[in-house]
Amino acid sequence: MSDGFFLGGAIDDAGERTDKQVEYDSGDLTTHGVIVGMTGSGKTGLGVIFLEEALLEGIPTLVIDPKGDMTNLLLTFPDLLPSDFEPWIDEAEAKKDGKTTAEAAEATADLWKGGLESWGIGGDRIDELRDKAGFTIYTPGSEAGVPINIVGSLRKPEGAFDDNAEALRDEIQGFVSGLLGLTGIDADPISSREHILLSNIIEHAWRQGLDLDLASLLGFVQQPPMRKLGVFEVDTFFPEKDRTALAMKLNGLVASPAFQTWLSGPALDVGKLLWDEAGKPQASILYLAHLSESERQFIVTLILSKVVTWMRSQQGSGSLRAMVYMDEVFGFVPPTAEPPAKKPILTMLKQARAFGVGMMLSTQNPVDLDYKALSNAGTWFLGRLQTERDKTRVIDGLEGASTAAQGFDRAKME
Repeated sequence: MSDGFFLGGAIDDAGERTDKQVEYDSGDLTTHGVIVGMTGSGKTGLGVIFLEEALLEGIPTLVIDPKGDMTNLLLTFPDLLPSDFEPWIDEAEAKKDGKTTAEAAEATADLWKGGLESWGIGGDRIDELRDKAGFTIYTPGSEAGVPINIVGSLRKPEGAFDDNAEALRDEIQGFVSGLLGLTGIDADPISSREHILLSNIIEHAWRQGLDLDLASLLGFVQQPPMRKLGVFEVDTFFPEKDRTALAMKLNGLVASPAFQTWLSGPALDVGKLLWDEAGKPQASILYLAHLSESERQFIVTLILSKVVTWMRSQQGSGSLRAMVYMDEVFGFVPPTAEPPAKKPILTMLKQARAFGVGMMLSTQNPVDLDYKALSNAGTWFLGRLQTERDKTRVIDGLEGASTAAQGFDRAKME
């Protein structure tokens, strides 16, 4: 259909559609992108289009979905029959419109068919999408979809630790920050005794070639495998009584029946999330709407830390190898705080380009994003902005992201 991602059509100054197609070179996404706009701007629709176009080009996608909107990616119906849509019709909404669910399904099918045909998209292209990619909804902490076993994240890495020490330490930091966050411990990686102890235990085990699970980790908290932490004896730095209290707190989490779903399902393996065993690109959607804020921080930190480790193990690439899409990033990359997920997100925005991994972030308000995140995005999609403060933030970010500051006309943008 096009030579790049087909995003739609251009409009003229009067807002009327023209015959000119809007296409996007997939290679440009290696410099990342942001979608900004208030509710109703079409952020989710644009995100779905990007993901579908990537999959049609054979590029796997990892979708982090905090609000639960991106599961629409699985609504691919080549025949566009009313019966395809009926299971997904909201009965209450249909009644409000004076329709039965069957009538609402028929109207929805007609709407989709007419809309797609107006862009030259028929059932054959939908079939092509379904043939080229696999689609899975993962639900960490729940069995509503496919659960993920977070304990798999404690398995020893392949190869020598020192061959990839920086990335592995970042991964350990992400796991420990998230785990402690689940227990209500606000742990700073530099000053927190709890964070320092757990991080050293995991690194020590991995250097010894040992896999860990939560039970063995708790055992090592009570009886650490190392004698010193820094220059102090372990018992001086973190007395046994305090370590037992930490172990009891972590054990309360592990023993909780609600936590057991975090221990079921396949281990978190980035390579398998992106490609199946036959090498077919995957659309892996991590649905997080059912989780608490601390649980979302934990899983996002864990996943993206794993992505950073994985990408650093790949050869460099100038073309787009994989796409990571994160919907509604409010609270994950704030300008004034340091939640656990912020570090791996900023790391990806700074380093992923060299490995052919593109990241796209979506948010309602640009003030929700750290300036460093905005200025590292090479492509911006702007919808309606709510306040002058939002507009100023966007213009500041565009100016910072410009490759030639002298050529940025701030007055024109305003």
